[in-house]
Amino acid sequence: MAAATDTELATRLRLAVSRLHRRIRLVTNDVPPLQLSTLVSIEQYGPLRLGELAQREAVTAPTMTRVLAALDERALIVRSPDPDDARSVRVALSEAGREALEHVRSRRTALLDARLARLTVRQREDLFAALPALEALVTEEFDR
Repeated sequence: MAAATDTELATRLRLAVSRLHRRIRLVTNDVPPLQLSTLVSIEQYGPLRLGELAQREAVTAPTMTRVLAALDERALIVRSPDPDDARSVRVALSEAGREALEHVRSRRTALLDARLARLTVRQREDLFAALPALEALVTEEFDR
């Protein structure tokens, strides 16, 4: 593939993914993006300290403190003493937090499913065939 074609691919893919993500997110904005991302990190990596969460989410500790306060206010997280450090707490998902994640995911999947239904069979097959390449674009985030 020529360099100009690579640039065109990158540009069109960026625009398509960004627009699709934005449209889906706007309809399902029950939980703000950073709070949602924080809930997903807690789900994926288990109970975490505030500093670990801030690092994973690439925000400052004061920002994460505000995020956790908002999640705590909505009872989406549970704080418990850190068994390794009596001065710290670990944050885990509450049952309401798990339900909130499931709700957002199911709504977003349904919205995407409705959009996919508008495509031809061939277009859906092409998207399915492209999934391994798309997944490879995002696997290295925290795998380092």
